[in-house]
Amino acid sequence: MESLNEALPNYLETVEHQRKPKFKTDKDLLDRKAEKGFRILEECELCERKCRVNRLQDEKGWCKVGNDIRISSFFAHHGEEHFFVPSFTIFFISCNFSCQYCQNWTISQRMESGMKMTEKELAKIIDGYSYCKNVNFVGGEPTPNLPFILKTLSLVKSDIAVVWNSNFYMSEKSMELLKGMVDVYLSDWKYGNNKCAKRLSKVKNYFDVISRNHIMAFGDSEMVIRHLVLPNHFECCTKPILDFIAEHFKKKVIVNIMDQYKPNFKAFQYKDISGRASKEELERIIRYAEELGLNFIT
Repeated sequence: MESLNEALPNYLETVEHQRKPKFKTDKDLLDRKAEKGFRILEECELCERKCRVNRLQDEKGWCKVGNDIRISSFFAHHGEEHFFVPSFTIFFISCNFSCQYCQNWTISQRMESGMKMTEKELAKIIDGYSYCKNVNFVGGEPTPNLPFILKTLSLVKSDIAVVWNSNFYMSEKSMELLKGMVDVYLSDWKYGNNKCAKRLSKVKNYFDVISRNHIMAFGDSEMVIRHLVLPNHFECCTKPILDFIAEHFKKKVIVNIMDQYKPNFKAFQYKDISGRASKEELERIIRYAEELGLNFIT
């Protein structure tokens, strides 16, 4: 437990009921944040795509999310990191990325229509799962739903920690809305440069945005960083990400080096990611993480 105590002391105290979840500390502030979030929807720039469509009028930008909540599924998840389990996980429909290898592509690329739900209904469901260690907002991607999530949290009665499980392509406005509301940021840091992100997830200025948001999140709360190892991407992606973490966060975050990549969706159209990472690649990454002195799990 030493690494957890170093990286997640406040979260551990929260799940042991020794401290309140962050979103519970100031409900008036939460209401104001929700109101501000809905105003942003009038010219949406919740993520760095900044489509600036009027989502309150049900106009849709890249993510195709309109003016309501649509959920693929929700359940007590036992497949997350052991310190999160059981995690009440809510999968929102849609995403602001188009990852060519997405394992949840039916959700992220809107092949599912999802269940329409109000904030009051979702809050009641969360309260029904208050025995879980946290409520885990994911997708797809939760960012397009941020105002709805903030409003939902204002209606939640139970004391449950909040995990923001995201690709971290939030705008600075969204980062300000999240500030003070999240117990643990759970990021999915995919690429160590902008070129790979543009080719494989169809997103611009990736590394600049992601690195900025990680620094902002680190200043706000505790953090776990997931890195899914892509085959043939050590020098361009894995190494720069691990270097950044070592330089800026040291042992104060937990890094989950994930080796479960397998080709999904359109991955077979890209030679470099059409197979799985080799044992030698994975061993090299583990050695490098050890050399950097990172606080990591696999």
